[in-house]
Parts: sequence; structure tokens; C-alpha cells
Amino acid sequence: MRKWVRALAASGFVLAAVACTRTDPPAAPYRPTATIKDIMDAMVDPNADVIWESVAITVSATGVEQKAPHTEDEWIEVRRHAIPILEATNLLLIPGRHVARAGEKAEKPDIELPPEQIETLIHEDPAAFVTLAHGLHDAASAVLKAIDTRDAEALLYAGDGLDKACENCHLKYWYPPNKLKPGEVPPSPRRSAP
Repeated sequence: MRKWVRALAASGFVLAAVACTRTDPPAAPYRPTATIKDIMDAMVDPNADVIWESVAITVSATGVEQKAPHTEDEWIEVRRHAIPILEATNLLLIPGRHVARAGEKAEKPDIELPPEQIETLIHEDPAAFVTLAHGLHDAASAVLKAIDTRDAEALLYAGDGLDKACENCHLKYWYPPNKLKPGEVPPSPRRSAP
């Protein structure tokens, strides 16, 4: 009988130890607070503007003027604006992130889809959204490579690639279908911010 009592007591200790070491499931690793619109407005758009404005070739009656970073500090400053774009592409893909805050409306409803419609489009084909976000990452990586090699001409072309990556996503999610007239070009992020 004592063996049974000891075995029962030992079993009780084991069960108590297991119960005490049991942990709740871990909290979700991400806490998406900002919306896609917030990330675009705060990270992508302003940093892309700095990159686009850092290099230019202007042809006028007085000649050709080339603008580009020249000093180490100027290159470092442009690089500081490429990094947030790279990382924003990862932030865009965090599960549970909304396109806009509840009730938020399109700023230019004549040329923009409502946020809830954009979110529906993303949810209907999440693989396409991932592909477009990765396209933006690849374009920003080309910008970073041009900066790191101090190649102003490559930066100019990489900036065009960045513009195209932005526009590819906007064409799929931002602009209402059939709102553009035949041959009309939608506003580019370089010409006007969404």
C-alpha cells in the first residue's frame, strides 16, 4: 500500500510540476499600428523624394546642368533615405496591417480608390501584393547599390526604377479602373504624391 501511496504522490508532484511550467502561447510577434497609408506617407514618399531630387540632368538654353551627390556627407545623407524605403517594404507585409484607419477616405476620390476597396483588392490576391512589395524592395536595393558605389548615373537610373515600382503598385491598387482617359498617364509619385 505504501508503494501505491508513494507512486500516487510522485505522480501528483509530476503533474504539479508540469502544470507550473506550462506557459501561455506567445503573444503575436508583430503589433501593426501604422497603416499602409501611414507607411507610405511617413517613410516611402518623403524618402523617395530625397532620392529623386538628389540626381538630375537639366538641359536648357544655357547648357546642361548635372545635379548629384559629390561629397561623402552628401552620399551618406542620400543613403539615409534609401534605408527606410527598403525596410518599409517589409513593414507593408506584416500580417494584420490595414490600408487606412477606419473611416478614412481617399484624399483625391476622383483618381483614388477608397481605402476599403484597396484593402479588399490586397486580400483577394495577397501574392500579388507581396510581389509588388518585393519589386519596391528590389528597386530600393538598386538605389542603395548605386549609392554605395558612388555612381550618380546608376542612381539616376535606379531612381527611375524606384518610380516604376511605386507606379506598378499604384496601377493595381490605387487608381480606379476605367477612370483614366485613353492614353492618359496616371500621376506619378514623382509628379504628385498620392
